[in-house]
Amino acid sequence: MVQRKTRNPEQTRNDLLDAAYTEILESGFQAASLERILANTSVSKGALYHHFGTKRDLGLAVIQEVIGPQLEGRWFNMLAQHSDPIRGLLKLIEEKIASADESVIRYGCPLNNLIQEMSPLDESFRQGLQKIIERWVEVVAEALKEGQASGKVRAGTAPQDIALFIVASIEGCVGLGKNAQSVTAYQRCLKQLQVYIQSLAV
Repeated sequence: MVQRKTRNPEQTRNDLLDAAYTEILESGFQAASLERILANTSVSKGALYHHFGTKRDLGLAVIQEVIGPQLEGRWFNMLAQHSDPIRGLLKLIEEKIASADESVIRYGCPLNNLIQEMSPLDESFRQGLQKIIERWVEVVAEALKEGQASGKVRAGTAPQDIALFIVASIEGCVGLGKNAQSVTAYQRCLKQLQVYIQSLAV
């Protein structure tokens, strides 16, 4: 039995969010169990409902406070470090290819999983997920626009449309790899996306 510990409210909230994220990733939101979430923390049921009135509230918080910031750290901040968006995008995708393992095809992308599961069922989920997608597309589009201005990205292309395609391709590669249960399929798909991105260079 997990020993209950005294902790500050912020730590309690973070522990619940981390455990809920893992549970949702492994089981999906609808099948996620609050009992399993509590079992993986030292938090009481009363504390859970103090921070999150319902399971739905907890799920929405995971989208806003865990999945969104994850993408910020893995993509947005890293892309901002590169003056050449083509090189930056290629490096980010190369890192995804190199780090691909069984967990990628077992669990897929938490963002994409929730889009497929919850967007048709709950408008608040759909809106929260859409904000993350729109932010992702906008960051990539802005990087491409700056690349055009600095002569590193071909003129005459539409950064917003290209960014949407890149995001959709990445999510599609994860989904196809997950369904095929093949790391190789996932990597092959991303490599073809690299070929496309390279074609945008001047």
